[in-house]
Amino acid sequence: MKTHTTNYTNTLIEVAADSPASFGETPPVKGEARSVANIQFDMIKKHPYQYTSDDVVFQCYATKKDLAASELPAERERFFSKGQPCLRASPLTKRYGWGVHNNAEGKVAVYAVDSDEYKALSLDKNLTKVKAMRSKKA
Repeated sequence: MKTHTTNYTNTLIEVAADSPASFGETPPVKGEARSVANIQFDMIKKHPYQYTSDDVVFQCYATKKDLAASELPAERERFFSKGQPCLRASPLTKRYGWGVHNNAEGKVAVYAVDSDEYKALSLDKNLTKVKAMRSKKA
């Protein structure tokens, strides 16, 4: 079975060109269920360069599906047997003003679009830059 990945290395996923955010905004909690943005933000912001994009994307899926720990290995293999949206499609990069840096090991951290760190990463000639996906227009 083919395995797909959402991981990048030495790459900055820049904030989407049509993002309404001019600064890094913590995704608001709405109700009792955590949103994809909340799960991703908590994982990446609180644990920079600890997780890969695949880890984050799968954990969102597992949390939303309320999977048991015993189900995770087989479910992860099944999940990545087909392509999945990467962090370029994340609400963090599209809506909330966070760029995602993928280091040489493929581990991720987020930086606010208005931060000195984001600016330095965006000017780093050793990094590949890709824009987050634009929002669909109605």
